[in-house]
Amino acid sequence: MNINDETIAIRAGEAFDFSLVEHYVRTHIPACREEPGTLQVRQFPAGASNLTYLLQLGNWEGVLRRPPFGPVPPKAHDMQREASLLAHISPLFPLAPRPYAFSNDLSIMNVPFYIMERRTGFVLNNTFPVEVTPTPELCRQISLAVVETLVQIHVIDWQHSDLSAFGHPEGFLARQVKSWIERYFRSQTDAIPEVEPLTKWLNAHIPNSPAATLIHNDFKLNNMLLATDDLTKPVAVLDWEMTTIGDPLFDLAVSLSYWVTSADPQTLQNILPSVTPLPGFISRQEFMDLYAQKSGRDLSSMNFYMAFAYFKLAVIVQQIYARWKRGQTQDERFATFGTHVHALITHAAGLVG
Repeated sequence: MNINDETIAIRAGEAFDFSLVEHYVRTHIPACREEPGTLQVRQFPAGASNLTYLLQLGNWEGVLRRPPFGPVPPKAHDMQREASLLAHISPLFPLAPRPYAFSNDLSIMNVPFYIMERRTGFVLNNTFPVEVTPTPELCRQISLAVVETLVQIHVIDWQHSDLSAFGHPEGFLARQVKSWIERYFRSQTDAIPEVEPLTKWLNAHIPNSPAATLIHNDFKLNNMLLATDDLTKPVAVLDWEMTTIGDPLFDLAVSLSYWVTSADPQTLQNILPSVTPLPGFISRQEFMDLYAQKSGRDLSSMNFYMAFAYFKLAVIVQQIYARWKRGQTQDERFATFGTHVHALITHAAGLVG
């Protein structure tokens, strides 16, 4: 695979001092110490949260993750926590990349960052690789792999490992509702009439959670790497920054909020471009049915979880839009995010009547 097919030149305003990072890599990652040449860096274009870069030094490759530029929400983009989580999860779950090194030396790039192993594979966003024909059977098999991977994340034995330190499952869902509502109002830029009745409904209808599991908290198809020779085989799950111990049905709903189908309103399909509307990808209902069958969990409260998941997604988009509107990022992808927020809030409100 040509790296230029999956990476881009570094975007304006998102570069850093390569020589300082090269010195850090050679000093802290033993495999790099004798590699010839100078550090080469390109950027992974996907994602709208943490920034991710491909590092190449001789025959060695790694991935650097750092927070976005500008002020960020409290407790968000915690690189040390994310690197530590991966260090604990990767021995238990082979699809989690292994971290190599974490740095909070602000003299290198002014923010904490970490470097992890490079996994190679395809990320399916809104198109398939040109050499792949997306038959209905292939799309169905990819769907089944996504469901199975989520189920496997939820069976990771967090109680008999140090992962228990990464979450507080008691009262998780109520805290999440309170936290995401507060985040919305901290980053609010436009008045949206549906926000007040929606947030009141969410506060009043919090269900009892099932037994806690490790949850990814941002699990979706394009946070998976799929094998280049067989797209039905995951080789990695990415973006563990929001992982915690909590309600697995919340994790399921977050995944389903990204699982766009051809039956969805066109506005939703435009906000969340994906391959999943193609023939063969399973419906949300079948996704839920398969998950319930494999996990044994009761999904009778999913209406609440889905409304909350779309609200959470709206808040994430709002936080990014607020950074763009305040001039903290120059990424023009974010200029239309204000209308996306309104559409997601309206969709969530429509689920609760």
